[in-house]
Amino acid sequence: MDSEQLGAVTARMRAIVQDTYGDASVLRHDRIARPEVADNEVLVRVRAAGLDRGTWHLMTGKPYLMRIVGLGFRGPKDRVPGRDLAGTVEAVGSAVTRFAVGDEVYGVGRGSFAEYAVAVEGKLSRKPVSLSFEQAAAVPISAGTALQALTDHGRIEAGQQVLVIGASGGVGSYAVQLAKAFGAEVTGVAGTAKLDLVRSLGADRVVDYTRDDYADGTHHYDLVLDIAGNPKLSRLRRALTPKGTAVLVGGEDGGNLTGGMNRSLRALMLSPFVGQRLAWFVAKERASDLERLTELIEAGQVTPSIDRTYPLDQVPDAMRQLASGQVRGKAVITI
Repeated sequence: MDSEQLGAVTARMRAIVQDTYGDASVLRHDRIARPEVADNEVLVRVRAAGLDRGTWHLMTGKPYLMRIVGLGFRGPKDRVPGRDLAGTVEAVGSAVTRFAVGDEVYGVGRGSFAEYAVAVEGKLSRKPVSLSFEQAAAVPISAGTALQALTDHGRIEAGQQVLVIGASGGVGSYAVQLAKAFGAEVTGVAGTAKLDLVRSLGADRVVDYTRDDYADGTHHYDLVLDIAGNPKLSRLRRALTPKGTAVLVGGEDGGNLTGGMNRSLRALMLSPFVGQRLAWFVAKERASDLERLTELIEAGQVTPSIDRTYPLDQVPDAMRQLASGQVRGKAVITI
């Protein structure tokens, strides 16, 4: 084998790919070319990749509105799924100044269900020393979303009563810990089988949604984070204090066309006319949030909760578990 042929071989990598939208059956294990980096990008040798609900939406192409706004109408623009990642820097673009080859990093990239992935410099940070690659890969999107929901949009203050609906999931498991770190008293809502997890995260009180109603008037909250994505706005408002804030994080109900966006838009239109504040947002992916999370992680105030890890060729199984709602906290792909 000559040097040119050898280079062609070594420039390929194992990856999960998809050519059409659909359920987990559209995912397949393959060998493809390594991605190339632009001037402001970093090539990361992926050691672990996180799995979040957003990866499921990107796989299925639902709600359909996502395809219209740039996801890819007939099929995904990015053949390799996956966004959360943790690994080592393999190469850097000419404009990159914060990282060098060999640095251990974590953050958000493109196509992290592969041996190599590309990330914009501004979406990466140095990996927390106290975390393994698997733990670090479980942090960026879910913890970043929880942080923005509580601080940027929820305007959380110490001493507040905070309700986290969907407290046992990826975003919820971080929201409980972060709210406690910020000095709030936290109530977590989850199903019966996951209440022990929510307690272990530090929740002061838990509510089993299969048996009890968090909006029955017994308790009122200064801040409600709705991560479950399906309660009616009137129900959320019943759980709030007269001047309380509800932050809608995503939305899983509402049909294939718009998903939960109809409810989110109604919340934004209603908010100016009521005493309570109803907020909705699309999370940003930024290094500054990762750096703040790193400080909390190293201080022992936030710890990733990983249900299970899967090897790369079992990504379809991991996706099925995620879609079934059986994952407690986070699932992680090891590479």
